[in-house]
Amino acid sequence: MRIATFNVESLDLRPKAVLPIRERIRILRPQIERLDADVLCLQEVNGQRAAPHEERQLLALDRLLETTKYETYTRVSTTGGKGEGAADVHNLVILTRFDFKSHRQIRHELVAPAGYRRVTAEPPDKCAQPINWDRPVLHAEIELPGGRILHVFNLHFRAPLAVPIPGGKSAPFVWNSVGAWAEGFFLADMMRAGQALEVRLAVEQLLDEDNDALIMVCGDFNAQSNQTPIKILLGTEEDTGNGRLGYRALVSLERSIAHDRRFSVLHHGGPQMVDHILVSRALLASYKQLEIHNETLGDELVGYAKTDRSPDSYHAPLVATFFLP
Repeated sequence: MRIATFNVESLDLRPKAVLPIRERIRILRPQIERLDADVLCLQEVNGQRAAPHEERQLLALDRLLETTKYETYTRVSTTGGKGEGAADVHNLVILTRFDFKSHRQIRHELVAPAGYRRVTAEPPDKCAQPINWDRPVLHAEIELPGGRILHVFNLHFRAPLAVPIPGGKSAPFVWNSVGAWAEGFFLADMMRAGQALEVRLAVEQLLDEDNDALIMVCGDFNAQSNQTPIKILLGTEEDTGNGRLGYRALVSLERSIAHDRRFSVLHHGGPQMVDHILVSRALLASYKQLEIHNETLGDELVGYAKTDRSPDSYHAPLVATFFLP
């Protein structure tokens, strides 16, 4: 069985799309066909209205999947804050050839928004403000042949870009002080770490119910393996100091491939691994191999500066193979 994750980067239709969908399909469709996935997790799938005032649907995704095997897959996705339609931007989607037993989106169900009073805001905050996650996490239970359940968490954490501070900027990318930028960057890190904690607590609940649960956490973490969100999710014995908790640790599959191939993004000339697949020890028992399809990656900073409306994604897809039915 092959399970893949791919940030397709703002998949959209005109008028909001940077490029016509047909231009993006020429690049993205061969990439997802190459994955040959039985379970496919996507990030940054935007929603569109078929007519004014109708609920948003994933119309751009429908166009991308036409003529592929994924067109017939069942799928679940996150929704917007109002109603049951898709969100305007950055929906999470899971597609599979199997059946879903259930699915849910998780956003401040296990971890309440932290209160924080911004010290550099102008005018100053009179009281603590809630720090909310940008978007939910999608958790699905997939029924495998033989009756076992595969738990898949599809996520997209906030990017390490400073959160806006009132009065802190003179232009979208120009800060008025180092202090305001630093506070905004701190808040972005707080949001990413807090959401990682919420996913970790959801994993803990599953392991409380079944020590041998088949669990996968995948997506765009916007963090590398040595950074706080990943450490929270892994929960290694080295960090807990308790060998009896070892079976609860998650394992990062990228550790099984050569270091020089271990990158999903190129940023300012530097290879970075910000997309990950983490699995429980029970699922690791069936693991065979990981592929990172990074052969065509361009440098995202160079691309944004020099390329006129690139149809590509600056994230590489990952696909893991397991000895499962």
